[in-house]
Amino acid sequence: MSAPPALKSEPNPAQSHGEQAQGAPESAVLVILTLGLLLGLQPLATDLYLPALPQLQQGFGAHVSLAQLTLTGFLLAFGCSQILWGPLSDRLGRRPVLLLGIGGYVIAALGCASAQSMEALIAWRSLQGAALGAGVMCARAVVRDLYAPHMGAQVMSKALTGLGVLAFLAPVSGSLLVGWLGWRSTMLAQAFMGSLAWLLVVLRFRESIPLRNPQALQLGNLRHTWSRIVRNPMFQAYNLLTCFSYAGLFTNLAASSFTYINVLHMERAQYGLMMGGNALCYIAGTFACRRLLRSMSVQRAVAVAGVLSLTAGSIMGLAALADLRNIWAYALPFSLYQIAHGIHMPCGQSNAIAPFPQAAGTASAINGLVMMLMAFAMGHWLGLNLDADSATPLAFGIWFWSACTAITAWTLVQRFGISKS
Repeated sequence: MSAPPALKSEPNPAQSHGEQAQGAPESAVLVILTLGLLLGLQPLATDLYLPALPQLQQGFGAHVSLAQLTLTGFLLAFGCSQILWGPLSDRLGRRPVLLLGIGGYVIAALGCASAQSMEALIAWRSLQGAALGAGVMCARAVVRDLYAPHMGAQVMSKALTGLGVLAFLAPVSGSLLVGWLGWRSTMLAQAFMGSLAWLLVVLRFRESIPLRNPQALQLGNLRHTWSRIVRNPMFQAYNLLTCFSYAGLFTNLAASSFTYINVLHMERAQYGLMMGGNALCYIAGTFACRRLLRSMSVQRAVAVAGVLSLTAGSIMGLAALADLRNIWAYALPFSLYQIAHGIHMPCGQSNAIAPFPQAAGTASAINGLVMMLMAFAMGHWLGLNLDADSATPLAFGIWFWSACTAITAWTLVQRFGISKS
């Protein structure tokens, strides 16, 4: 992978005013590798143990809603913690926040592996999610630290390709680990990968923020910054795009293991391979994103992806209405959804924070918080409504979110998707 020319031709706006990022990474390859691993810790923390959810439920003798809480509790803590991590990283820098957060992630993963009750597992998972918020939030903010918006979307797509590789390996590896060593081994694997990420930051990552904000943690300044971000039309458009697209993905994450294994009677190993295939489609989407952005604007790219999202969701919804019990009636269209998701996320995440070069951490945190709150609400609904003999909750959920994503891509993003500055 060659270094993109943006490192020289499109510097951070702060740098154009004489502020150089202190020790900014010289190698774009290293930047993308680091971002890919940091972002990839999230699918590792979710997809790796998805094949174990039915085993967890049976092993602890818990209700489905409690098993779901190990996932939704993780995501709620992950989202809420970013409200603290964002301003903290604007004040102290990305590197110290990354070291603190990833270190906590590793400790919490080890706690999950040793949990002796569902309640203890939920508590450790929540702590793990809160710690991971630092890594993912900082990764998105680093893109804004180093790149201008349009190039930032391309760099983010490369980093998310790395995320996709880990998302591909996670369910396949998780299925094998659960079969060989039980569900606790998936938590140990998360701790191992977190340790690698921590070492990479210690040894190779240099501070990327061009200028720390000494007022970032002051309450009055926080209120002003939050208000300025959430009222910005460009942020609103791309924030909704990423949140709606992720909500559809999360619906599949939260409901697929129960639907495919318990309702459609899929083998656990086959389920892991199918989830890995979904990740490959996501990777294909990130490549498609870069190709589209070479010839068109971000707004047009997400409009194209909106067509793919709605087509995929509609096929799944109609299959559920017809009560089809064929696995591929749901798995194949969701692969198309994943391709669209691979376009929406790099475009949306990089451009949601583009108007705020001096508050990239805070803007990234608000985007992450809203995304995870929506995922938590959807996970809670699924925990109460998953049907032991129907694929309807899975299919209808994805259908709904695909429509929301497409409408946002075709309306709000087209109107407000470019900065006026």
